[in-house]
Amino acid sequence: MSGNLNTPIRPGDEARVPGHVAIIMDGNGRWARQRGQIRLAGHRAGVKSVRRAIEFAGRHGIGQLTLFAFSSENWKRPETEVSGLMELFSWALSNETKHLAENNIRFRVVGDISRFPENVRSAIAEAEKATAGNTGLRLVIAANYGGRWDIASAARILVRRARAGEISEDDVSEDLVTASLAVTDDVDLLIRTGGERRISNFLLWQLAYSEIYISDVLWPDFDSKVFQTALDYYRGRERRFGRTSEQVQERRL
Repeated sequence: MSGNLNTPIRPGDEARVPGHVAIIMDGNGRWARQRGQIRLAGHRAGVKSVRRAIEFAGRHGIGQLTLFAFSSENWKRPETEVSGLMELFSWALSNETKHLAENNIRFRVVGDISRFPENVRSAIAEAEKATAGNTGLRLVIAANYGGRWDIASAARILVRRARAGEISEDDVSEDLVTASLAVTDDVDLLIRTGGERRISNFLLWQLAYSEIYISDVLWPDFDSKVFQTALDYYRGRERRFGRTSEQVQERRL
């Protein structure tokens, strides 16, 4: 990892900007514990980091930012923490929707939100409706989401289409599966905070050829410098997609 953390994108560098960045926002609980606070305090502090990440992505021309907010496995956490997260999610949506709309950000939630309280589902629907016509950064929040859930849901969609006679068995391809997923864009760069080195059932299909950047920084401390370091790392990578280095160089000529 190298380069000036505050270096702006230079002419010609646009191709080195990831079109789709996904972030596993990890470390809220540890951040709170280090300060003798309850876990929910860490989640509240993490909301500020979400704002910073969105602003950074918008300034740097990133097309889509997908944030892992709540996994399908997180229901196993203490009931008080889960209910507090639901309240925080509703509050954040109510307070941030106007800001998203004014900044041309298109907001969408992916995942099985049927288990969420009515007020949360209503806030999601209102935010999605208010930003539906925006053409700037696509902000995707993965909530009650799991990569296996996403693939299984895509399979069910294809089965229903086959039963309806819309497609045949031979029509099923990687492209058709991709188009049936909740998140249809491949991830260029995955960032995980908190130092853990696993993808935790996040965007399993979409991460097939992602560059992965692990930061030891806990999510509430994630800022533009950490994000910039991740972009510098990405720019330094040679993305071969199964080709040799020589083939990649030839394609650039």
